[in-house]
Amino acid sequence: MPDSIMYQEDAFVVLEPNQPEQFLSAAELLEKLKAILATRQDNLPRDLQKFPLVQAQAQYLMDTSCELDMEPGQFLQWYVVRLEK
Repeated sequence: MPDSIMYQEDAFVVLEPNQPEQFLSAAELLEKLKAILATRQDNLPRDLQKFPLVQAQAQYLMDTSCELDMEPGQFLQWYVVRLEK
């Protein structure tokens, strides 16, 4: 049986071109994805087009992916990290 710690999300490291890495909470990442997706409703990836609400699109993307291509040479990547002392 898998250890439940495998499913805990402490934070996400977010990578963007020409930007330092950022550590965001799940709520912060969700807001960032919502803001990006809200500006590109006419150019969504095919798997997101089935969701009518930006909230649902962002949640699905966060739960099932780790990258969003935004335009040539621009992308957003995120990975779950556990912050321990």
